[in-house]
Amino acid sequence: MFSDPVKNIAQSGILPGMEVADFGAGSGAHALAVAKALMSTGRVYAIDIQQDLLSKLKNTAVREGLHNVEVIWGDIEKPNGSKLRDNSMDFVLLSNILFQVENKTAVIAEVKRVLKQGGGILVVDWADSFGNIGPKESQVVTKDKAKNLFEKSGFHLDKEISAGTHHYGLIYKKL
Repeated sequence: MFSDPVKNIAQSGILPGMEVADFGAGSGAHALAVAKALMSTGRVYAIDIQQDLLSKLKNTAVREGLHNVEVIWGDIEKPNGSKLRDNSMDFVLLSNILFQVENKTAVIAEVKRVLKQGGGILVVDWADSFGNIGPKESQVVTKDKAKNLFEKSGFHLDKEISAGTHHYGLIYKKL
């Protein structure tokens, strides 16, 4: 089974009222799942570099009556690229994004900048290269590599989640 955003969010600890950022939101599957989990009492900021995907996501959110989704055109690989305030987010999502970004350290630094003390991060990515259904083998960021990247940046592994047959899920806390 592929990674299911609804199941991932249900395991994440995201609660109504939280401020959540979805870095590299893409088509918005996780952002929409978060918006529903927040039950109209929090806000999800869907950040991506592809404006066309953000437009589609905003239209879908409006059509589904999810008024707590804000789209932001930004580059998460640049300092302040998410356009969010320092220490303003309760939770950040990084779903299927690590294998796509070149500067992983910069993305993690941007997560750290926007996340409140004690805030959480859900990392979901491909566990391996699976031919035509996943990234190229050279692009895969294994679970061990992801753990190393986050732990070197001062994050604490809180727990692992079941993110599907082809994915891993890690939840970190900002100390």
